[in-house]
Amino acid sequence: MCTILLLAQHAPAPAAPASDKSHGIDPQQQEALSRISAASLRGHLSFLASDLLEGRGTPSRGLDLAAEYIAAQFRRAGLEPVGDDGYYQTADMLDIQPQKSGFEMHVDGNGRSISISRDEITPRFRTALDLPHAELYKLDGDDERALKKLKPEDVAGRVVVTQMPDLSGGAATDALGRYRGLLRALEQSQPRLALLLTRDGIAELNTTLVTPESVVEPGPPRIVVRSRDVLRWYHSLKPGSTGATLDLRLPAPVETHVKLRNVIGLLRGSDSVLQDSYILLTAHYDHLGVRNEGREARIFNGANDDGSGTVTVVELASALAAMNPHPRRSIVFMTFYGEEEGTLGSLYYAHHPVFPLERTVADVNLEQMGRTDASDGRKMAQATFTGYEYSDLPRAFKAAGALTGVRVLSDAPYGDSFFSRSDNESLAKVGVPAHTLAVAFEFPDYHQPGDKWQKIDYDNMAKVDRMVALGLILLADNPQPPRWNEADSKTSRYVNAWREHHTTVSP
Repeated sequence: MCTILLLAQHAPAPAAPASDKSHGIDPQQQEALSRISAASLRGHLSFLASDLLEGRGTPSRGLDLAAEYIAAQFRRAGLEPVGDDGYYQTADMLDIQPQKSGFEMHVDGNGRSISISRDEITPRFRTALDLPHAELYKLDGDDERALKKLKPEDVAGRVVVTQMPDLSGGAATDALGRYRGLLRALEQSQPRLALLLTRDGIAELNTTLVTPESVVEPGPPRIVVRSRDVLRWYHSLKPGSTGATLDLRLPAPVETHVKLRNVIGLLRGSDSVLQDSYILLTAHYDHLGVRNEGREARIFNGANDDGSGTVTVVELASALAAMNPHPRRSIVFMTFYGEEEGTLGSLYYAHHPVFPLERTVADVNLEQMGRTDASDGRKMAQATFTGYEYSDLPRAFKAAGALTGVRVLSDAPYGDSFFSRSDNESLAKVGVPAHTLAVAFEFPDYHQPGDKWQKIDYDNMAKVDRMVALGLILLADNPQPPRWNEADSKTSRYVNAWREHHTTVSP
């Protein structure tokens, strides 16, 4: 007989900060916060976001150099190595690239014939495919009625061509819902092939990296197409049967084994009971690498996104490791690879956790901590949580902010839409209360070569980082772990995942 015991069915009222010192910062805490300095942050970031690391693309030599540097700083701080290779959690992945020879792809119809180059596509399958003169069916992914009405007989033997919703900016949540509806319609109707058109690409669709054990995606084979000419042509077509055709010759792709690494260090807690529960402080250490713009190759250094989060993890590891005694719970300092390729490193960790998920009480993920010149105004002495109301985790940091002079804000207008766009959601999907904290969600030079270390406001960054450090201490010293807010319908999938991991089984 199986008995399931669910813990904390309802989110409790937020607990007070640890101990009875909520009226101020005690001397030991203050000493730890004083170790966090603008000069130290500048020193770390001026290396990690330097041209030497060539934008830390996934995979790349620059990414490996960054991992080595982060591991060296964890070693310097005295963190325990907990990976399968010292401070590294290694992930064996496959890089799947279309063949350089034998590829042909063009569309014809409505008075146009457009050739599509190999560099403009990403196949989302791993087999060869030949489609001579296949009929194209236009599906408007923004038309919910068209998606619901689509039937298998409408697209049998045909190729569906559709445009991807725009998953950037403040409307990303609605766009994500439309995208999921589009995928459901394709899965249910089963056309011969789906062409997903996009202007600038979507990381998780454009990545060529997969785990060897990855299952075949549900639904028809898909090819992501990044071509402005094809997009303009698509908009000239009528919905439904178009009379246009696709000719495709796609050889089986080339598969290359790639080793990638999350970097992980443990600060073991001082409490004999609470030390067996874990708080994660995370950031992604990759960026976009080197890209060709016209005739020029340009380095995307990614200083704010997310070198700033990475060096905050490094700086806080050093500051908190010097505390004696350590905070009561264990704190895991971790940097992920491949966030820009679709949160690959955090997804890998979520499915291969170093610490049991049922003992992992929180993830605080850091993004874009250094720039104060946000697109919607100056951001001084403040930081914002995504999904602020999804759990009571942010309230510990709000208390820390009150003590350190930093405003910790609700997510409006961006937080809900950005909750699903960083590494925190990988942990949330397996039930861990996980949020991303950022200073500026959108800023000049976002995903551009101009995101350089010289543009960071290091004094403000150090101030915000002291708030984060104190918030971690309060979380770690509080015997009551954070809980999802079950009254918010947006958390239902995360609550259900949490319940799956928080069960006991009796004979």
